[in-house]
Amino acid sequence: MALSGKVLFVTGASRGIGKAIALRAARDGACIAVVAKTAEAHPRLPGTIFSTAAEIEKAGGRALPIQCDIRDESQVRSAVSATAKAFGGIDIVVNNASAIHMAGTADTDVKRYDLMHSINGRGTWMVSKFALEHLRQAANPHILNISPPLAMEERWFAPFPAYAMAKYSMSLCVLGLAGELRPLGVAVNALWPLTLIETAALRIADAGGESRRRTRSPAIVADAAHHILSRPAAQFTGNFCLDELVLRRAGVADFDRYCTTPGTRLEDLSLDFFLDTRQLEELALLRKQQPAAAAPSAP
Repeated sequence: MALSGKVLFVTGASRGIGKAIALRAARDGACIAVVAKTAEAHPRLPGTIFSTAAEIEKAGGRALPIQCDIRDESQVRSAVSATAKAFGGIDIVVNNASAIHMAGTADTDVKRYDLMHSINGRGTWMVSKFALEHLRQAANPHILNISPPLAMEERWFAPFPAYAMAKYSMSLCVLGLAGELRPLGVAVNALWPLTLIETAALRIADAGGESRRRTRSPAIVADAAHHILSRPAAQFTGNFCLDELVLRRAGVADFDRYCTTPGTRLEDLSLDFFLDTRQLEELALLRKQQPAAAAPSAP
């Protein structure tokens, strides 16, 4: 129950990875601000701030649903203040909200470029900025960005430059804030999935289901996030983490439970973008050293 009583401010928490992280913390008895734009049910994308809040309460946590557009300074300020007022402070910020448009330059209009950068980079920085006054007073404060390692390779930028730049801006926030806030004892880290994650958006895009059969559930990212957020902030900051690598380093070896299709071989899973070669090499070594039969329970 490492996060029992902790207050989490989770953006993009109405569905997907943000929701999974919130529910994992709820099982410990955490208090969670469910921060997202979706207050009314979408016909194709299930999940609202209210439905997620209800699931958090059912899982054993406390929830505060907050409709918020993290591009809007006044809304972010209000959301942070409401969370601190309701729960007595903020211990953890999870910057999960993100906009995506995977297309080349000719097929990316300026409005969509602005949207991605205002949410991914600016929104992440602004949420962190306004939460800082409360994080400084927390016993073990963490900021966790759901963003990739800074693998500065052309192959990750060339197919969709606008999106890659916007997503990497969240990781640059980690690099800068980790150094700036280290003397204050506030940990700032990034977490990224090794494989594609099965989400409602992917289900819509993958009508035939072929891609989804090679994905993992958001639970693997949530378990990795739980492990990071349970660590002493003063001892673990400025890291770019890969979900499976985090869990294997912790001794977990049973990963079949995370597969959307049970029994999928590791080599058949669809890898995500923006992966770091050195992390993949370490992961390959750990896979050889940790037979699945010896798997302990996930943290």
